[in-house]
Amino acid sequence: MLTKVDFFYDLPEELIGQIPLDKRDNSRLLVYDRLTKSIEHRHFFDIVDYFKSGDVLVLNNTRVLPALLKGKTENGKCVEVLLHKAVSADSVDKNSVSKIQEKSKKNFTVWEILVKNAKKFKCGQTVTFDNCLNGVFLQQRQNDNRLMQFEFQGDFESVLKKVGQTPLPHYIKAELKEKERYNTVYAKSRGDSVAAPTAGLHFTKDLIDRLASKGVQIAMVNLTVGLGTFRPVKTDKLADHTMHSEHFEMDNIAAQIINNAKFEGRRVIAVGTTSVRVLESSIDKFGKVIPQNSDTQIFIYPPFKFKIVDALITNFHLPESTLIMLVSAFIGHRQTMDLYRLAVSEKYKFFSFGDGMLIT
Repeated sequence: MLTKVDFFYDLPEELIGQIPLDKRDNSRLLVYDRLTKSIEHRHFFDIVDYFKSGDVLVLNNTRVLPALLKGKTENGKCVEVLLHKAVSADSVDKNSVSKIQEKSKKNFTVWEILVKNAKKFKCGQTVTFDNCLNGVFLQQRQNDNRLMQFEFQGDFESVLKKVGQTPLPHYIKAELKEKERYNTVYAKSRGDSVAAPTAGLHFTKDLIDRLASKGVQIAMVNLTVGLGTFRPVKTDKLADHTMHSEHFEMDNIAAQIINNAKFEGRRVIAVGTTSVRVLESSIDKFGKVIPQNSDTQIFIYPPFKFKIVDALITNFHLPESTLIMLVSAFIGHRQTMDLYRLAVSEKYKFFSFGDGMLIT
């Protein structure tokens, strides 16, 4: 039985991609054929060669919020807040909210947040992020996160665009000069995630047009990427790990495109582990994808049996992460670790701004 340590590999720090390339599709591409076991080293713009008419490409069109906020408390203490997810009013202590709302006619929204030394901040303590955004600490959550109520004028996302910063993963130390490089070119207009579906960062509009011209169909799904995607597996036994929950949407159009392809024996190619989670979470008892607006805690690891995904486009993931475990379920543990060691020896770039891999 596989354990967490079976998914560890050595990665030199210099192989962690720190900045995006000038051209998105100039990244390298490792191509692995599951049937023939063949390996090719190409560039991402070559990926069109591996598609054929009738293939379905599934993209996660989520957009990253500028979810990192820096402010100060009333006594001048600096506070750095990372938005995690919006919270419904039912999850909030009504008394603490109503007292605050009585003081102002501004708009309000409540979010679960991450903040250092969360227990040091008392309920009702306020933080000023900008003259257009204030926050108030509410109750503690069971996972040591906090709730914060934000007070603002106008539209919350418009305020975030003015005040917030792009929340890059902890392993990226370089400054991101263009915020949009941490979003896909097909991201929807409004943000909902705190991390990017990074396998999709390699695509350009021209590349998508070339695929469409070849007869490839595009199916858009949405999965809100949360901070859980970066959280390590802490249990030795994989079955003991509690997977984080993420919200997803599968609409009627995408479901019909995917179901038609499966019925006709055409390939469904998922871009990124987030798209895989949507696809493998949307199946009814008859094996069809059904439209839904729901949450998933699906944890995909060997010996998971894929029902929808026929091929996968992905990046190279952190050691011992749920993401490398998903890839391992798709192609086998030994082959996954062999490919990762090969990628290290060939000096591929890893993680969010790294290179890609196509598994057919």
